[in-house]
Amino acid sequence: MTNGARSRDGIARLELRGITKAFPGVIANSDVHLSVKPGEIHALLGENGAGKSTLVKMIYGIMAPDSGTMQWEGQDYRASNPRAARKQGIGMVFQHFSLFEAMDVVENIALGLDSAISRSALDREIRAVMDKYGLRLDPRRIIATLSVGERQRIEIVRALLLNPRLLIMDEPTSVLTPQEVEDLFITLRRLASEGCSILYISHKLHEIVELCDRATILRGGKVVATCDPRKETPRSMGEMMIGSDFADPARGSVSSAGPVRLAVRDLSLPKPDDFGVALQSISFDVHTGEIFGIAGVAGNGQNELLDALSGETLAAREDVIAIDKNAVGRFGPTKRRAHGLCAVPEERNGHAAIGNFTLAEGWGLIRKA
Repeated sequence: MTNGARSRDGIARLELRGITKAFPGVIANSDVHLSVKPGEIHALLGENGAGKSTLVKMIYGIMAPDSGTMQWEGQDYRASNPRAARKQGIGMVFQHFSLFEAMDVVENIALGLDSAISRSALDREIRAVMDKYGLRLDPRRIIATLSVGERQRIEIVRALLLNPRLLIMDEPTSVLTPQEVEDLFITLRRLASEGCSILYISHKLHEIVELCDRATILRGGKVVATCDPRKETPRSMGEMMIGSDFADPARGSVSSAGPVRLAVRDLSLPKPDDFGVALQSISFDVHTGEIFGIAGVAGNGQNELLDALSGETLAAREDVIAIDKNAVGRFGPTKRRAHGLCAVPEERNGHAAIGNFTLAEGWGLIRKA
């Protein structure tokens, strides 16, 4: 364990002292001390409800602490709003993206900037940032045509355009493919090598071991440990998070796959739009009790295939897709659910959930469909 409160030259980029924030019936943060050094990738860990999101929202100016102090490069700091935080040099990439699907990349980035800039100039700046950090994306693309990983790149580019000295990442890899995670880590390591500090929130502890220089662990709103992840294991950090030892899971017997549950035969579909991918003669079987994997780099037809399987896009013939030998290729999502097929789409926020609804209301909507 370490307590490393200061950077090598004696001044932390960001230092929190005794930060406390309470809401009716709950103390979200209690006497939190945290420091982030220049050029450091610092993990903020904890179970859901441990106080991570509340803490970073206070750093970013979304809410104010009830007590305690914050210092930015040795000077007292308190942002009255996110714009003030950005002006100070703090950027944030949220877990749920704030993008307008009918607009293109440039238009969305322009909406998130604090000052006006011509489209041509912004297009050049976006391409320069993308080239510098290897972020592959066409600025003219419409948001609705992009994968989740590509949408995240927009948020990162928008933050990088402001030349942040501290970048807060909230669960950045929760819905990314392994290759997208690898690409993200390359970008973050380059940013850190240039002196940018990164405050990184994640539940994927193997990523923390691979990426981060230090970790601060919250439990019940309090700091319970600060450690060097490279000297820990995912298990040891998980045990710090929950405050007890993990029980070793019992490994059950492996059963052989049963009869075919889902059959796809020669599934072909044209491109849904100019930026989509056509499906060409796809065939496979998924057996009862089987976990069937579909792999591919983002943008190679995974979304189009899921839309076809879920019923959002109808096949040319009924017999192209069968569930328990029942042809469903021309059935929509409601009829396919009646046959036992459920789908969790890539973009859960908006596509799979209505944020203002309770779980009961959402379930009632599905039952009525």
